[in-house]
Amino acid sequence: MTWEYFGFSLVRSSSNTTNKNSAINNPADISVIVIYFVVVLAVGIWAMVRTNRSTVGGFFLAGRSMVWWPIGASLFASNIGSGHFVGLAGTGAAGGIATGGFEWNALIVVIILGWLFVPIYIKAGVVTMPEYLKKRFGGQRIRIYLSVLSLFLYIFTKISADMFSGAIFIKQALDLNIYVAVVLLLLITALYTVTGGLAAVIYTDTLQTIIMVVGSFILMGFAFNKVGGYDNFQDLYMNAIPTVVANVSAECYTPRSDSFHIFRDPITGDLPWPGLIFGLTIQAGWYWCTDQVIVQRCLSAKNMSHVKAGCILCGYLKLLPMFLMVMPGMISRVLYTDEVACVVPEVCKDVCDTEVGCTNIAYPKMVLNLMPNGLRGLMLSVMLASLMSSLTSIFNSASTLFTMDIYARIRRKASEKELMIAGRLFILVLIGISIAWIPIVQTAQSGQLFDYIQSVTSYLAPPIAAVFTLAIFCKRVNEQGAFYGLLIGLAIGLSRMITEFVYGTGSCVVPSNCPDIICGVHYLYFGLILFGVSLIVVLGISLMTKPIDDKHLYRLCWSLRNSQEERIELEADDKIEEQDNSMDIDEPEAEPSCWRKAYNCFCGFEEKKAPKLTKEQEMELKKLMTDTTEQPLWRHVVNANAIILLTVCVFFHGFFG
Repeated sequence: MTWEYFGFSLVRSSSNTTNKNSAINNPADISVIVIYFVVVLAVGIWAMVRTNRSTVGGFFLAGRSMVWWPIGASLFASNIGSGHFVGLAGTGAAGGIATGGFEWNALIVVIILGWLFVPIYIKAGVVTMPEYLKKRFGGQRIRIYLSVLSLFLYIFTKISADMFSGAIFIKQALDLNIYVAVVLLLLITALYTVTGGLAAVIYTDTLQTIIMVVGSFILMGFAFNKVGGYDNFQDLYMNAIPTVVANVSAECYTPRSDSFHIFRDPITGDLPWPGLIFGLTIQAGWYWCTDQVIVQRCLSAKNMSHVKAGCILCGYLKLLPMFLMVMPGMISRVLYTDEVACVVPEVCKDVCDTEVGCTNIAYPKMVLNLMPNGLRGLMLSVMLASLMSSLTSIFNSASTLFTMDIYARIRRKASEKELMIAGRLFILVLIGISIAWIPIVQTAQSGQLFDYIQSVTSYLAPPIAAVFTLAIFCKRVNEQGAFYGLLIGLAIGLSRMITEFVYGTGSCVVPSNCPDIICGVHYLYFGLILFGVSLIVVLGISLMTKPIDDKHLYRLCWSLRNSQEERIELEADDKIEEQDNSMDIDEPEAEPSCWRKAYNCFCGFEEKKAPKLTKEQEMELKKLMTDTTEQPLWRHVVNANAIILLTVCVFFHGFFG
């Protein structure tokens, strides 16, 4: 098998790349991709027509009308981006199955999300997470701090990682200019996000989840068939050593002895088991329980039973990446050892244009070499689906944060229509930043993509997780404690992150010169320490300052969640209500032009003004939007299923531990 097989050139910069042909150059593959895009756009347009997008609640929360199965599928699809296909498979090829533990940890955390966090968010009547903190603590500085930090995290971890991994696949498969491929993808992605709102995102997520799972199962079948089953795969993987090793130390290219164990040595392990259990849970708690992308899907549910059922479905789906991504990545090392497991910097540079290693090409390499015509097109569709799914979720949620927490503060008298236009325009700004970030993503952190994502999260997320945890479960915590806890935690996290970036993370062949006192602590342990320090700072400062009265905390923290008394907001809402003028006279409005009608239809604006609600109707609507009651039968059903899910989680950890 030549390196040019199926057009897979491994991105060499030498002269023979000029003869490279695209792997996707046959009618079957092209037809599958075209049909896929037509179906996705059709689903997006159907969601545009079917759902209410003319209000902020309709566009950003799908009008609280979603049922459990699209929510569960959307939670999974929002989480699983092309970064997982490339990153999980790549880290699996390099170090074994332990990286699958990152996915299985979520089985516990989604239960915490659905049973503990979401009921408080719904009772609080919030749209965004910074909005919850403003209601809980008062003041603007925490809300603005969190909004800005979240937007930076979106751009520099989520968008950059997905763009980088999607670019690896597109560049390898289609031989397109990377800018043309990514810009085209972003434009199609933006089209139904800008027009359809959250409902379009959730319905297309559901479709793409099905495509992702089916396509990945097919590739897994081909991969295991190629190596002769699971037992044979274990033996072959442990002997997958590249032929060109030069003078490199054997530990840099020999598979780890604990490759088929999740729980590894707490001192010498690449993913130490205490960090995997405790440190990772803090990261997962931030991502699943306090991150706008995830929580926004739960807030769109019809009722609490649908929230919990959606979380359970997502939990079961999170069992799959170990078998659909991590193990196929390991099989790729078995089948293409000299390319995927290259260790000599010059060889790696020739194979994939990076000197620190080429494990990131593990999944694309298998897709292009193992899949027959047609199915290869399906798998490219899976990668496009996962990339688009993640990006649509980020664009929609980031525009919600910007609109509700930043723009509405600057333009206090902004109308509903102006807020929605601002949200849509901000998505276009995000796309511009994303395109500008492509060259940096191509050159930065080209080793273990998944480790890069997790380490950056470990440095920035623990203080946020600490503040949300205390906000909900400790009513004594106040604004001063939360704000200074966030600031001090951020300073500690940035000191580690900046130092690590300055010295570089290095590789096994060329280790980093970063001082051990700073970089010697594993990032999962560092996240655990940072979480503990943040908890102590928040609690300490809160206890030294004045507490918040209960009258401001009704239905905002766990101990007061069932209070029926009216809550007195710490500060009046930012948005100034329009004064009711009883002298208004209804005047006939001019018939809008054809262009105006088309524009309103495209963006989901109503041509007629919405009827003004009476005080009683507003109270009834508010009561409906903050209702967390459940029917006893369905409450028992979801509770029983949660126990089953946790049992399954314990079994899998025990079996592969």
